[in-house]
Amino acid sequence: MRGSISAILAALPAAPPVEDAAANRQRWQRWQEGLRWPLGLPEKLPALRLLLVLDNLAGHLSQAFVCWLFARGIMPLYTPLGGSWLNMAESVQRILVGRALAGQHPQSQEELIAWLDDTVAGWNAAPTPFEWGGKRRERRERARQRRLGGSAAARAQHQLFLG
Repeated sequence: MRGSISAILAALPAAPPVEDAAANRQRWQRWQEGLRWPLGLPEKLPALRLLLVLDNLAGHLSQAFVCWLFARGIMPLYTPLGGSWLNMAESVQRILVGRALAGQHPQSQEELIAWLDDTVAGWNAAPTPFEWGGKRRERRERARQRRLGGSAAARAQHQLFLG
């Protein structure tokens, strides 16, 4: 696995030098907000270069492996135990595919892959944590309310009549 990760890092632009250690630490800590068991970050951190989603295999949790990741600017994020992590991954995938296609129709596999790569690069240029119950949920709730139509008083009155 280290070889695969090293190959991915080699394809990325060089890590920028850390000029503001406090701001750099905040970038790392931002990805640990809300975690039940945040990882203990080392005192000195390189620039954050990559988020790596892993399952909870013992080898992925070993101190040696986690330290190796940290030293290369990689923040490991682990799938929840007994949680519906696949739903999270599918939600992110649905967002990316929707943004990449946006009414377009790719003519080849290469074109689709390029569009997805560009979309992910755009997201990575200004990453935001994925939140359950965040702004997307609020937008869906407002849209649902609009689809219902009528006023809340009319709905409540109608429900009383039928009840």
